[in-house]
Amino acid sequence: MRPVRFADRALTTVVPALRRWGWLVGLVLALLACALIPIPGYVVIAPGGSGPVIPALLGPQMRLEPPFARPGDEVRLHVTDRTPWAHVLLTVNGVPFHPESWEAGLGGQWTWTFRFVLPTGPAEVVFYHSCDTGCRERGRMAVGETPSPPPALLPTKLGLVFPNPARDWHGRSGWAVEVTYARRSRETDWGIDDLAAKVYAHRTKGLRVLVRVDYDYNQSIPPAGDHLALADYLDYLARLARDDRLREVYGYIVGTSYNGLDQNALAPDRPVTPEWYARVFNGYGEPVHHTDNAVQVVRAENPRVRVLVGPVRPWNTDQDGAHTYRIDVPWLNYMNSLVWAIDEAARVKAAAGIPFAAPDGFAVQAPGRPDAPELGGYGHAEPQTDLLWPEWNGAQAGFRVYREWLDIVNGYPSTRGLPVYITSANTFIPAVGVPPAQNYPRGWLTSALAVVNGEPQIQALCWFLDDLPGDAQWENFSLSRPRGRLIDAAEEFEELLKR
Repeated sequence: MRPVRFADRALTTVVPALRRWGWLVGLVLALLACALIPIPGYVVIAPGGSGPVIPALLGPQMRLEPPFARPGDEVRLHVTDRTPWAHVLLTVNGVPFHPESWEAGLGGQWTWTFRFVLPTGPAEVVFYHSCDTGCRERGRMAVGETPSPPPALLPTKLGLVFPNPARDWHGRSGWAVEVTYARRSRETDWGIDDLAAKVYAHRTKGLRVLVRVDYDYNQSIPPAGDHLALADYLDYLARLARDDRLREVYGYIVGTSYNGLDQNALAPDRPVTPEWYARVFNGYGEPVHHTDNAVQVVRAENPRVRVLVGPVRPWNTDQDGAHTYRIDVPWLNYMNSLVWAIDEAARVKAAAGIPFAAPDGFAVQAPGRPDAPELGGYGHAEPQTDLLWPEWNGAQAGFRVYREWLDIVNGYPSTRGLPVYITSANTFIPAVGVPPAQNYPRGWLTSALAVVNGEPQIQALCWFLDDLPGDAQWENFSLSRPRGRLIDAAEEFEELLKR
């Protein structure tokens, strides 16, 4: 039988007592060791099943019923603690379970009962409380044999939006992009519990996870001037950053494509301007001591997670910007004005002694245009080819729009040199309307990765998308369910991972 450590986050509360009575604790532990009795706080693992849980010295006690269940058996887990926690939750290998019952017992103890099927292999069981405002871990245990340490993974800049959890990454540590909505935190697929389960699954594969946080469907950022909507959005960002289930998220992306009117559906008369986005992101235009902005809210809860500027949609002419870029087109003027305002807010706060108000990086979109006539049928080389269209004053018309995004980011003191993540790339241009299943040229991904690997500032190249079951509108984009020319793209993605 093999003991597995039961982690208790409240250990620091007994350090003074241990200093005073350490000799007695040492004597008790020695007697227990001599008697070959498991030390309290450990889980005994029996061959072929899970053993009984010995009561913990501190924090909650966890007891399985039946005590020697096997994988595939339905079990109940009883969690007993001295604090009447509200909004409790249990996760088993990241999958959430709500209590089926709870009761108050003698001696000021409360017991919650959870029902689930014991999974095959090692099971990581974690008990949380206060999940209405962001789950806080209270205790955990492991059931089953201790897993072997995972092999070292090789990093890659390749990534996917909505990765299929069953995908084999062939020993690579790639990127995953997920999405959540502030106004739909309780919904299946888009809510916080489903997000946490997806993050857990991606992290077990060694992926680095970026989470895009939108306000609602077709309203990526709260409508301009709506301070109540902004408060709700910031509350949700704080909840995400506070949630212990999401502590390994690599970074949060604040919105996407907000320069397009289709992402301003709740208030089409009040579009998200560059100035309003910067106000949401890091407090541009507000009194310097105000902290109601995405950067400061997230960092107050989790100073380790990155906060990224969301991507501006290229080639969209719905909005312009007051600060004209050297190439005068609406999407680049919008981006230039946005970065100017973010930089201004960061520098004003820094001068007032408020550090860390600048972004940690930028997410960008870089769609390819393999059907461009200039390519003469060599669409696979499009990522390596400048498509400078005279009708757009010489602006890039394809994948290499990333170079203009980089130029704007590097044009301001507080953002110069920051990491850039391509979180949406494929061969679809909305104005053209031809999906990747029809126009993908074999070799395009290979060319795009070669270009990105030569750009140290770019950290990720994520294909949009991998798998989104139940949503037929993306069937001509999916690498996990490839059709048409996407069969070539799916095979190429696998080959690139194996190299």
